[in-house]
Amino acid sequence: MKTVPATEFVKNFGRYREMAQRETIAVTSHERVTGYFLSRAEYEDYLQIKALLPKAFAVEELSEATVRALAASKMDARHAPLDSLLDD
Repeated sequence: MKTVPATEFVKNFGRYREMAQRETIAVTSHERVTGYFLSRAEYEDYLQIKALLPKAFAVEELSEATVRALAASKMDARHAPLDSLLDD
């Protein structure tokens, strides 16, 4: 992966746009990576992988019906021995 300062990246955008077709470009500002420039194909691969990952939601993001269903759910009896872990 090539690393380039933001000022260099801006001045030579066309060059780095072409380079990004072959490798990801890390863009830095004040010696810290602030972003990455990558090809469209690589970005689309990233989106496909990201879509496969599990998602977490805050309770506020769930519908009322989903919250009620979760509240009414019961733990499978096979997991009852784990209840003792909550006693601490």
